[in-house]
Amino acid sequence: MSEARDGAVASRPVVSADEAAAIERRVAAFEASTGVEIVAAVERRSDIYPEVPWRAFALGAALASLAVLVGHALRAEWTTPGALLAQAVAVLGTGAVAALAASFVPSFGRLFIRDGRMAEEVGQRAQVVFLAREMFATPGRDAILVLVSLFERHVVVVPDAAWRDRVSPAEWSAVVERMAPPLAQGRLAQAFDAGLAALEALLAAKGIAAARPRHLMADTLVQGDATGGQP
Repeated sequence: MSEARDGAVASRPVVSADEAAAIERRVAAFEASTGVEIVAAVERRSDIYPEVPWRAFALGAALASLAVLVGHALRAEWTTPGALLAQAVAVLGTGAVAALAASFVPSFGRLFIRDGRMAEEVGQRAQVVFLAREMFATPGRDAILVLVSLFERHVVVVPDAAWRDRVSPAEWSAVVERMAPPLAQGRLAQAFDAGLAALEALLAAKGIAAARPRHLMADTLVQGDATGGQP
């Protein structure tokens, strides 16, 4: 039963049908204008970060313990057996509430993860999606993956080998930066629109002429979940 429940959770769409349709239309327009195969992907999160609830619990329990120590200094009656039991429950309860909040409130959970760790996990997840979708199999090795991981609020662009000497890391980073503001506001479709517009401008500046779309890969938005969903 646990496996069935986990499968049901993983199979839930990451974004709404309307958002997915808008992103897929933008992907089709990009390919029509550039002739370059591109895959858009969105992850609910790129890792489960098992250490986060424990770190939140430790912080909550520590703050509650500090409050108890202050109470002891101010009120002598706080040292009775009943009061001590209540204080222990309060410390553990505060830690438990903090752990739950870190698990279910993304903005709180992110406080307990280094940005570098999140960037690394999203980058690894993007490589998994790139390989799983066999994006290296295009004739010109020129496919591009644009992946957004919602929990981390990170974007990764993975270009195939044909772009290695034509586009610099700084130019790919500029595309990511264009996507960051709408993504921070929770506007996923607008983030992809901004990113693909920046990619179109970048390819045009590199002299990439529009060509007939090859339609080697579906325009369908790839939706996954690092806790068990498919890439």
